[in-house]
Amino acid sequence: MSADKLIKDFIAVAGAENVMTSETDRHAYSYDAAVLDSVMPALVVRPETSEALGKCVKLCNDNGLPLTVRGAGTNLSGGTIPHPGGVVILTNGLNRILEINEQDMYAVVEPGVITAQFAAEVAKRGLFYPPDPGSQAVSTLGGNVAENAGGLRGLKYGVTKDYVMGVDFWDVNGELIKSGSRTVKCVTGYNLTGLMIASEGTLGVFDKIILKLIPPVQAAKSMMAIFPSMKAASETVAAIIANKIVPATLEMMDNFTIRTVENFRGAGLPTDAAALLLIEVDGHPAQVEDEAAMVEKICKENGATELKVAKNAAERDAVWQARRDALPALAKLRPTCVLEDATVPRSKIPAMIQALDEIAKELDLTIGTFGHAGDGNLHPTILTDKRDKAEWERVEKGVDMIFDRALALGGTLSGEHGIGLAKSKYLAQETSKGTIEYARRMKSVLDPKGILNPDKIIGK
Repeated sequence: MSADKLIKDFIAVAGAENVMTSETDRHAYSYDAAVLDSVMPALVVRPETSEALGKCVKLCNDNGLPLTVRGAGTNLSGGTIPHPGGVVILTNGLNRILEINEQDMYAVVEPGVITAQFAAEVAKRGLFYPPDPGSQAVSTLGGNVAENAGGLRGLKYGVTKDYVMGVDFWDVNGELIKSGSRTVKCVTGYNLTGLMIASEGTLGVFDKIILKLIPPVQAAKSMMAIFPSMKAASETVAAIIANKIVPATLEMMDNFTIRTVENFRGAGLPTDAAALLLIEVDGHPAQVEDEAAMVEKICKENGATELKVAKNAAERDAVWQARRDALPALAKLRPTCVLEDATVPRSKIPAMIQALDEIAKELDLTIGTFGHAGDGNLHPTILTDKRDKAEWERVEKGVDMIFDRALALGGTLSGEHGIGLAKSKYLAQETSKGTIEYARRMKSVLDPKGILNPDKIIGK
């Protein structure tokens, strides 16, 4: 079929205002937040109804057009970089909250709903949606499910997969597939909902998502513990968990990140601290007081030089905003910012922190380290300039070494950013050749023409 005829067909389905062909428009959707080369799509389409979305998917498959679904493009593994000559389908036109059921505590949403806006609407109804990825102000719920996004509250409350009750999605033939339910229990057929979570758009295109909601917390206490070394801070994390305390959040920042964030925001962080732990406990008021006292005791026993408790909501918000500022603050320092999310068992955090320090020194790299220390999900962030070929070679070697060390410690390639294009070459190191071939056979049946987000996760 000719290009002109294809464009007319997409216009007939989605409307002329929602089919973008100019180079400027297409370039805007040729990259995501990963440090990878951009790829110009042939076409960008923005369906605004469920029916139009299904027809667009079928149109791509009928014509063998590679299809990449894109929400806000905030993912950090190249999952939304399009395939050459392919079509990008935007979900931001499918941005309706269809239902918030207060009695049964669930919601039904379209994939383009922005995460923070959804959480705010839920909170207005006296309910709580815990997943809070760092990009929540712009990221979409469809993208969160596709990547199994995490966030600061992952330690106690889990990640996106723990709140997905069902997903309706379009297969390549334009058939609507329904999975999961609005009930707490559901074992009807294969667990297709679980299959779609973290599938990064390689197995189907989300239409509607059913999300679990929970009651809000009654009380919370936030504190900042200051340490003379990253070693002391990381050992404290392991000690808190070993004492069977599960804070709502347990975050870590090294001195380089502390100073960078303070210059960026002026949040009043102690710039002379070698390391910080930002900790919040929540629950019943009496439980909060007990756990806060225990955490304070453990911090001091492990070398904390000072512990500051937020006195009110404003101080609490300032602490957590400072943590959320870590990535944008670091990103301003050098032209290229490589953010990784190698994750290890919590007891191995001190060993991983030591490994990162050794890698930085051996390769002469600037690495700022922060992250969700409570669940072992660290974010070593390499600051560099990709145009400096010699330095970039050291960066690539450093990334290889970070993954090698994490896997050697019993960890994983990605705690929350996904595999996409960026990490697919490492997949066999964590899994096996058989695992990858199994996944490829499954995809070949569900997507015979290979149009759904080609080359992502399992490679070619």
